[in-house]
Amino acid sequence: MIQTIFLQAGAQGGGMSMLLMFGGMFVIMYFFMIRPQQKKAKQEKQFQTDIKRGDQVVTTSGIHGKINEINDDSVVIETGAGKIRFEKAAISRELTAARYAKSTEKAEKPEKAVEDKN
Repeated sequence: MIQTIFLQAGAQGGGMSMLLMFGGMFVIMYFFMIRPQQKKAKQEKQFQTDIKRGDQVVTTSGIHGKINEINDDSVVIETGAGKIRFEKAAISRELTAARYAKSTEKAEKPEKAVEDKN
């Protein structure tokens, strides 16, 4: 009789620890997998709404061009071969800010090098 009481108490405690373990695993999965994916999707949606006419962009298929026209769910990109219509979701990244940032960094580096030598 005493043995059955201990076995029942051990089984109930084991079930609670198992629930805590699964709960902990879910919390870890949420913070390492689900939350970053939601954050990235939110950033992509914001990027698609922030694009404007004249931005240099790259599509997911690797086509470089300048945005010529923006519609509700599509954009017209002007490339070297002509104008092509794409869905907004097909735009991978903007190159305008990246190009200007690199050119300003290159311009600043020689000035710093000259200052360091003096």
